Amino acid sequence: MNYALSSSPKPKMGFAGLKENWQADLLAGFLVFLISLPLCLGVALASGFPAAAGIISAIIGGLVVSRLNGSYITVTAPAAGLIVVMLSAVETLGAGDAMAGYRYTLAAIVVASILQIILGLCKAGSLTALFPSAVVHGMLAAIGIIIITKQIHIMLGVTPENGSLFATMAQIPHSLRHANSDSAMIGFVSLALLIGWSRIKDVFWRKIPAPLLVILMGIALGHFFHLEHQHSYRLLADETYQHYHDYSKMGAKFLVNLPENLHGSFYFPDFSKTFSFDFLVAVMGICLVGSLESLLSTTAIDKLDPYKRQSDLDRDLTAVGIGNLIAGCIGGLPMIAEIVRSSTNVNNGAKTSWAGFFNGLFLLVFVGLFPRLIHSIPLAALAALLVYIGYQLASPQLFKTILSIGSEQFLLFVVTILGVLASNLLMGVLLGILVKFAIQLMRGVWFSNLFKIHFTLTETDNTIVVKLHGSALFSNFLPLKKALLQLEKGKTIVFDFSNGYLIEHTVMEFIEAFSQNYSATGGHCQQIGVPLQSFSNHKLASRIMTEDRKQG
Repeated sequence: MNYALSSSPKPKMGFAGLKENWQADLLAGFLVFLISLPLCLGVALASGFPAAAGIISAIIGGLVVSRLNGSYITVTAPAAGLIVVMLSAVETLGAGDAMAGYRYTLAAIVVASILQIILGLCKAGSLTALFPSAVVHGMLAAIGIIIITKQIHIMLGVTPENGSLFATMAQIPHSLRHANSDSAMIGFVSLALLIGWSRIKDVFWRKIPAPLLVILMGIALGHFFHLEHQHSYRLLADETYQHYHDYSKMGAKFLVNLPENLHGSFYFPDFSKTFSFDFLVAVMGICLVGSLESLLSTTAIDKLDPYKRQSDLDRDLTAVGIGNLIAGCIGGLPMIAEIVRSSTNVNNGAKTSWAGFFNGLFLLVFVGLFPRLIHSIPLAALAALLVYIGYQLASPQLFKTILSIGSEQFLLFVVTILGVLASNLLMGVLLGILVKFAIQLMRGVWFSNLFKIHFTLTETDNTIVVKLHGSALFSNFLPLKKALLQLEKGKTIVFDFSNGYLIEHTVMEFIEAFSQNYSATGGHCQQIGVPLQSFSNHKLASRIMTEDRKQG
């Protein structure tokens, strides 16, 4: 699809926008709903929550957050990026009691959502600037690896022994050998469908959501294998093909469990562990990862908006916090501005945030009318969907892309992944940031320059010269970002790097995105004085002052 700036007038907002664009937004909302339903169920179950918790949050995201947020076409819902945080919180706080852990985690969601609201009101929407790009990608890739590790056992219909993440990884061959034949068949067929559908080029067929096909096929195969009934099956036990084992199977545990009425899924938070260390870790993880991923997704979706509208990130963060507060109080998952649903929203012609509202409305109606249909969805089909999403988060192509930017970025990327896998998300991100600081100091960045940027803005006639002095880093360029976003539209902006020492990839990435957006609104951007040495052939790679200039 071509995302060039639309020549049509920008759609109206509020009820005027509803009256003007209700047909386009209704259709987009319905198509997003078809994807949202299986994703909500899968994310909830993978997070250690009841299946309905994901649907509750998506309904709140659609009906409430879409009316409060500062974005135009983003869809707010539970997402795979928070699975690791939520599952860890349920297991740690519950100490073996899943229901208790669930209710303690609801309390953590409530506290984290209050922090999100405060961050939004304090204009902390620029939070994304405080994290190196490679560290953020490493965090998301690690989440993808963890999702694959956890969900592949469910896809195979096997429960691994309790242990560390690496122990769970090591049990994958065992699960493959002792797979439940029916679940594994549903899982592998679902995975093949997702992979095959992504390679279809025909525009008409691509409009049919692959997750919807996975669910429909999963239901059909579930009925074919009689998953809803208790029965046993025989499976070859070893390579001699002479010994068999009988496996007893309870159908209900292989299907989604959903109450007959949505209000029967409401649970309330338990605040009795509020001041414990594990509770505070859960709160910080939910707030940090949820806020960061939501802001990154909103920024990314703005680039897809054919009208090139810019979201109010502070208002968006506040709205997400309000949605999470409501969700946490009645048993729902935390939500973010979710990129898969949002990109589907854009691709199907959404004009305003009312498309998100219709998505939530369709979910509410469907769950109210067809709860038994949801109960017939095999867990293996949802697990396959999550394995595919996990692969997308940690694909080999992502590793290749990060490496092409430079060896330093790849080091940060890998260090963050290993840190997250070996400990947790917060420690992994912190480790990546500390390694980044160490690299900067070894390259000669002044310690005083780590957190303070030096630049000047000079305006003459129709030209604004932005001159950098010293280094522009992820940890100090927030004032530069704010200054650039406040500049008058339609000018010529010249970035003068002649006095620059080190410009990081994160900053180069921002300047590139800013330049594209500024040019789309009638301005012009250019760079001068760039005799800096790039760390790779990538146009957005980090660059540093050449040795001859250092000595001169």
